[in-house]
Amino acid sequence: MKRFWKDGDPWIWLTGGALAACLLFVAGLVFLIAASGMGFFWPQEILRVKLADGSSLMGSVVQVEVIPHAPRTGDGQAPRRLQIKQGNRDLYGSDFVWVDELKIVSRETPADAVLVERREWGNLYGTLREVRVDGRPVAPGGEKGLEAVLARLPEAREHARRIQALEKGEIGDANRAQEKVRLQLRALELQGVTAGPAVDRLQAETQRLQKDYAAAASKLSELRKQRSGTVLFGIEGGKEKELAIEDVVRILEPNRMGVFAKAGCYLSRIWEFLADDPRESNTEGGVFPAIFGTVMMVLLMSLFVTPLGILAALYLREYAKQGTFVSLVRIAVNNLAGVPSIVFGVFGMGFFVYRIGGSIDRLFFPESLPTPTFGTGGILWASLTLALMTVPVVIVATEEGLAAIPKNLREGSLAL
Repeated sequence: MKRFWKDGDPWIWLTGGALAACLLFVAGLVFLIAASGMGFFWPQEILRVKLADGSSLMGSVVQVEVIPHAPRTGDGQAPRRLQIKQGNRDLYGSDFVWVDELKIVSRETPADAVLVERREWGNLYGTLREVRVDGRPVAPGGEKGLEAVLARLPEAREHARRIQALEKGEIGDANRAQEKVRLQLRALELQGVTAGPAVDRLQAETQRLQKDYAAAASKLSELRKQRSGTVLFGIEGGKEKELAIEDVVRILEPNRMGVFAKAGCYLSRIWEFLADDPRESNTEGGVFPAIFGTVMMVLLMSLFVTPLGILAALYLREYAKQGTFVSLVRIAVNNLAGVPSIVFGVFGMGFFVYRIGGSIDRLFFPESLPTPTFGTGGILWASLTLALMTVPVVIVATEEGLAAIPKNLREGSLAL
């Protein structure tokens, strides 16, 4: 038994078991996040709920919970309430509503219930009643109406893309050009120049750009009038809503969809989440700009931190004279590697953004003030802050790697 403990096998098993437990915990956490988050994209059934007061609502059940501190029912069960996503935020004012289960008289899943994902105002829940083109009915509700909408949806999406391209292209370019000319005029004004050939030239350029902007705005107005059609929906409670097909992102009948149809919708929603731009104030749509910005920030951080961290570690390990000062530097680096990230974030905000960025604005962009150019949050300052936080880790890791090299390999490399 003594030999068993002396050989160290129990400690090997203990450390291996601890590693396996950590990996298991991490895998469980990833699975929990994936199971909770990825289910969001699966199309849910649409319920029509009739309440005891005679009202009714339509939507998808998001959450069921026990009502806290509520007396138990006659059968001893704790009363529950349902959180239902009713959508139609432009009509009801909110997307979600809580309903006590005891107040529900009946539930049903109507086959003709539709879910419409819109570009604005969130989801719409209702029934399709009519498809119109230029104000004239072209298809009734039900399956024929849905087929008519789906047939016109690709053209409507292309039309919406043309509108978006015009807004970001010609109109955006005209706005940026006008702002550039305005800043040039402001710079001349700060220099005391209020008249002369330069001012006249910039004012003439401003008038030309305003005409270009008016022409682009007129083109945009004409494009918006050229609709592919509208769809009339019946909303629970006797209301109606007419919606342009260009405003439709996706239209579904979840209660009629099979597993494969729902799986296809599920994959398309995931792709939209990863590859599209956000909409509705970043509450819907995709996160592609965030992914792109994160990757760009990490690349910029790597450009800053890799040479600095590796060269600093090489100097500390190979060239610096080992003594009290180097030991203090090494202790400081090790301590910096353990500083919480929020501390670096506050430092980056105060030093990079307000101090350095504000100084750059005052020196090189006075005409833009008080609107900041560099004195605000940006990917450059975020990358520098992240690099500052990562440099100690790179130094420590590089030093440990250099220290692990056997002496004979080190001397052989130096000899070569």
